[in-house]
Amino acid sequence: MASMSQSIGFYGAAETVTGSRHLLTIGNQKVLVDCGLFQGSHELKLRNTAPFSFVPRELDAVVITHAHIDHIGLLPRLVAEGYQGPIYATPATIELSRISLPDSGRLQEEDAHYANRHRHFPQPVVPLYTERDAYEALKHFKAVHYGQPHELPGGASFTFSPAGHILGSAFAYITFHDGTRLLMSGDLGRYDTPLIKDPTVVESADYLVIESTYGDRFHSHEDPLGKIESVLHDVMKSGGALVIPSFAIGRTQELLYYFRQLQNQGRMQRIPIYIDSPMAVSVTHVYAQAHEDLDEEMLASVKAGNSELEPSGITFVRDKELSKALNSQHGPLVIISGSGMANGGRVVHHLMHRMPDPSTIVLFTGYQAEGTLGRRLLEGATMVHIMGQEVEVRCRIEKVNALSAHADQGEMMKWLSNFKAEPKMTFIVHGEPPAQEALQARIEKDLGWKTIIPKQAETHAL
Repeated sequence: MASMSQSIGFYGAAETVTGSRHLLTIGNQKVLVDCGLFQGSHELKLRNTAPFSFVPRELDAVVITHAHIDHIGLLPRLVAEGYQGPIYATPATIELSRISLPDSGRLQEEDAHYANRHRHFPQPVVPLYTERDAYEALKHFKAVHYGQPHELPGGASFTFSPAGHILGSAFAYITFHDGTRLLMSGDLGRYDTPLIKDPTVVESADYLVIESTYGDRFHSHEDPLGKIESVLHDVMKSGGALVIPSFAIGRTQELLYYFRQLQNQGRMQRIPIYIDSPMAVSVTHVYAQAHEDLDEEMLASVKAGNSELEPSGITFVRDKELSKALNSQHGPLVIISGSGMANGGRVVHHLMHRMPDPSTIVLFTGYQAEGTLGRRLLEGATMVHIMGQEVEVRCRIEKVNALSAHADQGEMMKWLSNFKAEPKMTFIVHGEPPAQEALQARIEKDLGWKTIIPKQAETHAL
């Protein structure tokens, strides 16, 4: 029987998609699983500046499931406010964090600087954290390989297994001192995607925490190669720009893979492709080194010296001035730039300059959270505000529906069907309420499991 001194508190990604932060209490010890930024609406972003619901210096360990910013983005603030212990993650997650956390710190500083220059506030705007804070946080990272059991405070231990979501993504299988097993799924990936391994089959856990981003829908079965080929054909015909807001980690590399496949099959005319994201450039190089994450086909290709992520015609853009120069370059051309939800980064400048042009196509490739520019564009906005300016949307808006790195409802149920015994409780997190409620109903109907959708700051005994 589980000790009442074991509990889990949900301090992020509760009835919302972002801000993953789950606190395990093991007797007198405290372990935090993920520490991410809230993203999306202004109301959600305000949660990033609120005091932590726990005292950072009283934490004994942090376990990270993967390197997306909504899972790691508040680590620099955690360390700046006193956390001194280890941050456990897979080697690939650490390499990606070395890229994304300093970048996030720079953006926080730039946003604060811009606000102080162009807006009038009673008090100066202070960045959430700085680039230096990010580098301090990175000093706490400790690598743990897949399948390698590692001790946690309070007599617990954990093991990472591939989650199939992005490079380095992992399930954290936590075993308490009394044998109780808790599976933190992080973000659940998909089956049969290029580049990385499929999600690991799991057969049992006493308690399960599962995401639900796409808990109320099924991904399209459209052929991503066919969709990208069609959009490229239209851009070549119009002589315009194809602007792709893309996540630097995972999605950009998948797009490069598909461009290369189209070229290999003779289905793509030569067209300049610009990767306008210093982070995405660095991440793409990490992919070639992360052998324990790659699926068999990709690993064999890498070992043979092939460059599956470098289609011909590609230019990696790091320099800010070259990025600005792209705005005046005539098409046809492709610009892949962050951020994936168009709520920041260099892509915002490209959208501001290109969206009034009817020959432009903007192609979204993943989930667009409530309150983001990407969501507004997909919902048909004809006028949007960007950097204080009104921008007319005269371009064509498209979406590739088959590239999500998150499992859909059917894929979640497929993964859950491998369990040979019912968990005592399944906690549904990381989703908007309609998605959570739909997944809850499906799990209870098909599997008969007990489920809870935790509210923000809610705690449950294990």
